[in-house]
Amino acid sequence: MRGLALVVTAGMFGCGDAGNGVTASEGTGTATSVGPTSATDGTVTSATDGTASTPTTGDPPTTGVSQGQTQSTGTSEATSGSTTDATATGTTGMTGMTGGSTSEPGTGSSGAVSASSSTGGDDTTGGDPKLDMGKPLCPPDDQATTFDFIWIANTSQGTVSKINTMTGIEEGRYFTGPNGGAAEPSRTSVNQYGDVAVSNRTIGSTAKIAALKSKCIDKNGNGQIETSSGPNDIKPWGQDECQLWYTPFPLAAGYSGGVRPTAWEGVAQDQETCETPVPRVWIAYKDAQSTAHFVRLHGDTGAVLDDVLRPNWSANGFGPYGGAVNGEGDLYAVGYDNEVGVRIDSETLAITELGNSPGQFKYGMGVDFNGNMWVGSFSGPHHMYFYDAQLNKWEGIGNGGNNGGGALGVQIDQEGRVWGAANGPCRLIEADVMTKQFLKTDIVLPGCSSPWGVSIDNEGYVWVVDKANKAYKVDPDSYEIKLIVTGLINPYTYSDMTGQGLQLVLPQ
Repeated sequence: MRGLALVVTAGMFGCGDAGNGVTASEGTGTATSVGPTSATDGTVTSATDGTASTPTTGDPPTTGVSQGQTQSTGTSEATSGSTTDATATGTTGMTGMTGGSTSEPGTGSSGAVSASSSTGGDDTTGGDPKLDMGKPLCPPDDQATTFDFIWIANTSQGTVSKINTMTGIEEGRYFTGPNGGAAEPSRTSVNQYGDVAVSNRTIGSTAKIAALKSKCIDKNGNGQIETSSGPNDIKPWGQDECQLWYTPFPLAAGYSGGVRPTAWEGVAQDQETCETPVPRVWIAYKDAQSTAHFVRLHGDTGAVLDDVLRPNWSANGFGPYGGAVNGEGDLYAVGYDNEVGVRIDSETLAITELGNSPGQFKYGMGVDFNGNMWVGSFSGPHHMYFYDAQLNKWEGIGNGGNNGGGALGVQIDQEGRVWGAANGPCRLIEADVMTKQFLKTDIVLPGCSSPWGVSIDNEGYVWVVDKANKAYKVDPDSYEIKLIVTGLINPYTYSDMTGQGLQLVLPQ
């Protein structure tokens, strides 16, 4: 796990700085406006305010599937450099991603694995009776999977970078919408197979990009997958065949409205049918009437499945700001400043209001393996907040060092350490899940300017995204800087960039 430190320089572009408060024209796509409601705790509508489509010219849009549910009100309460590309039986697999070895296991048996059984008499071969071993076990889910990448949004360029976390090499860069830099991507979330959903703030929208070529689509039928190979190879919008779908939200109120929270749910194989449901992805935004929309999308098509409304969301002018899921697929979301947090039940879609934290300026967030929420705060008496989901109680854990600024992005690792990207001065800070105390508040990031996002890679290393066009890979035990990736373009992102946050809460 411990290797040599190095600096990796990707292709350089002009610097940019996305200005807060910038308003741009809203996203394209047809929509039916949701009418006013008198509900105070949230309603579910037949969702038709987003149109999903694959990013190719002339393709018909994929229509949303309405759930037709009624909202009930809530009350408080790896081996280095390798990529495994397993191909399902009967599926024609494309070649694996470049930049590392690729293995494709054979198709193998597609039947259930079971022990021989008998009704109690001698079997036909004349052997001894065999015990009934119960219901056959399902074969493992054989979807192609990879967690070798971190996905970092280049906000002012309107792209997202796919960086190999073991080598630091950027293996792809993709537009996140048809509007280029006007889209302003800022949140990336990786599902349990390694694919990413990236959401755009100013042109409210979400796009999905495949991590492996075997999941990309040969749209022009030439027998090849045409996709980006690095930072200097950005395909025009709609021509990269690893861009799978794009869903605009025309009701999103420009820059202040969203889309910000973005979080995949985790799914488990059904032991009766041996099928694994398609993971869905939650996003959230605010419309011009200050109603927050918590929207669940189909993971394979981007179609809108559910739209949960929470009127009177007035978090300092912004819509919902951060989001993460627990093991049941419930969405936790918080607002900027002192807006209340909410939980959306994954089955009933009921909204539970979580009440106010003991201080202001909630920011990035994550959910630990106990299903509790950790939230960063860049100002005030507490630099991190803890929400106990069992006791329905907020708790501040104090000052994060030197009376400086606190955490922005927050992520929890497999060993129960909470990491925060901190400013004023710039540094990495560490807290403990069990004791709810800071362990280290002055981890040095040499040459840092404005650390914003933090994530954990597949080997357990901590990644810190610095708005000064770079990202650090940090040893969580020694705090040694293992490598620095440069060449990013105003990288403003602080969500689950690797999928390791989701790994903490995957259903068993």
